[in-house]
Amino acid sequence: DNSSELITKYRTCRRRARECSGEADHHEGMSSDDELTPTEVTGFQKSKDNVLEDSRKIFEDVRADFCDIRKILLKFQEWKEKFPDSYCDAYIGFCLPKLLNPLIRVQLISWNPLEQNFTELEEMPWFKAIEEFSDAKNVSE
Repeated sequence: DNSSELITKYRTCRRRARECSGEADHHEGMSSDDELTPTEVTGFQKSKDNVLEDSRKIFEDVRADFCDIRKILLKFQEWKEKFPDSYCDAYIGFCLPKLLNPLIRVQLISWNPLEQNFTELEEMPWFKAIEEFSDAKNVSE
């Protein structure tokens, strides 16, 4: 199996590099991710904080009607109820995922399922809004 050979070669190279540089605190079997220096950890945290701060500013200048998933879906629901033919002709079911994608991605920037107290996707407001919209869509059809 080529992948296991590559992994073995990679580990051997890393071991030799550690031996040459004098790194003696490595424990065999640990991931190289576990070998981060405090400076690297601090740099990563600062970078992560900057990304989170920037993500909060993305929709600062956008009207609430156009950056809140629930409000957007309500407008589509109204369109569907008032003008069902044009709603159907516009293939809205195919357009909504592309339209909502940036809004959902911004909300997921800070989501980490590996943390102990993470929020389940099904419990997030955007998920519930889409679920309600889907249920309303199914009821009328």
